[in-house]
Amino acid sequence: NIDPEHLDYFGSVDAMHREYEAFMRNIPFYGLLVACVDHPVVHDMLARLDMRRDGRRLVTYGTSEDADIQLANVSQDGHVTIFDARIAGRVTGKARVLERLELPIPGRHNALNALAAIAVGLEVGLDDETISKGLATFSGVKRRFQPTGTWNGISIFDDYGHHPTEIAAVLQAARAGAKGRVIAVVEPHRYTRVRDLFKEFCACFKDADGVIVGPLYTAGESPIEGIDNHALAEGIRATGQEGVLVIDSPTELIGILRRYGRPGDMVVCLGAGTSTEWAHALPQWLAEDQPRMAGE
Repeated sequence: NIDPEHLDYFGSVDAMHREYEAFMRNIPFYGLLVACVDHPVVHDMLARLDMRRDGRRLVTYGTSEDADIQLANVSQDGHVTIFDARIAGRVTGKARVLERLELPIPGRHNALNALAAIAVGLEVGLDDETISKGLATFSGVKRRFQPTGTWNGISIFDDYGHHPTEIAAVLQAARAGAKGRVIAVVEPHRYTRVRDLFKEFCACFKDADGVIVGPLYTAGESPIEGIDNHALAEGIRATGQEGVLVIDSPTELIGILRRYGRPGDMVVCLGAGTSTEWAHALPQWLAEDQPRMAGE
């Protein structure tokens, strides 16, 4: 996907799109572009570039029937995502379906990521069995829906998601695998990002039963009037989202979860700043009388 991001660097969405197009145009004849056609921006870019006409190699993936590698029959069993990959004959010369592939991390977005990995695997000559085993034994990456511990039946996860699209995808995955409620703990990242994507941030928590908005991580930026965790919480409430709370210190999570947490709840800490410290410290904080930050 190509969503509005890093606009502090690119300057504008149009400038960002031009950079992506320039990158695609610079792929040499012996290279390969693997692209998701589900995203409208990517789809339109590919149509404009028409790489195959120029003799450059392209493999598309997604849920679209036009995709070279199509995602189908997605389901989730706990934290395991199960899906089929329908491979068009133009990819390797033989149309076939890799059935009931298992990926031990949740989420439709991760199944799509797996299709991209399959495309690369086929390019370097991996056989179907090797691809299937590789996906089934993938242990995930740090800070992507990473479990950090449990307390009284409450599971706590750490995720790097700090853009509305990422947050929505993570919470959708959590909802599909949750036995109880999904509680999002978000550390907003950068004043400019929250300002530029305020409407999108307010609307991305629909799969959460509760949202706890922590202090904004500045990443060195100067404050912007009217942009803080309280303003974001109000904006989230305005969408009809229930159970929205504001905290000004991460240790406030202790009292909230001790009072309102239930066995089966899933607490997902989201952010690109210090939220990872919260996620890793929470199990210990909740278990002891005198909470300490990690490393203290």
